Amino acid sequence: MANCQSFLPQINKNSKILILGSMPGIKSLEEQEYYAHHQNRFWKLLGLLCSKKDLHTSSYKVKIQTLLDNNFALWDVIKLCKREGSLDSNIQDEVPNEINELLAKYPNIKVICLNGNKAYSAFKKYFPDILKNYKCFKLPSTSPANARFTLEDLYNEWGKVLL
Repeated sequence: MANCQSFLPQINKNSKILILGSMPGIKSLEEQEYYAHHQNRFWKLLGLLCSKKDLHTSSYKVKIQTLLDNNFALWDVIKLCKREGSLDSNIQDEVPNEINELLAKYPNIKVICLNGNKAYSAFKKYFPDILKNYKCFKLPSTSPANARFTLEDLYNEWGKVLL
């Protein structure tokens, strides 16, 4: 069982929407980049939402800058955990990130989007007050494990909140 640690948040003073995943997968941890697995649809989806359709083929620096330029922030609900493989269902001994502190430092965040069931369930468990005091949305996961949602389905669901 591997020890996993999330990344620092990608945020700036203009960010208004915080997107929270659960914990980066193996490929992301190896690359030290959010959503690095080529089958994860996060960057394709964000490219569609930000009108930059080639975003998923761009450098990581461009991806993050596009995210920030469009008033998004990105982080994870879980700071530390043990996990075999990349599946959220394998997460054990989780420790949450300091989301209260992040929101205090960045009061411009008005909306929180939770990328998938595990992000939502962990957020609900550790941050019930934030769930009550912010506009929070549980959105379908961009993970390839969520195969029942096509990219178009994801765009339609995420777009209801983000567009």
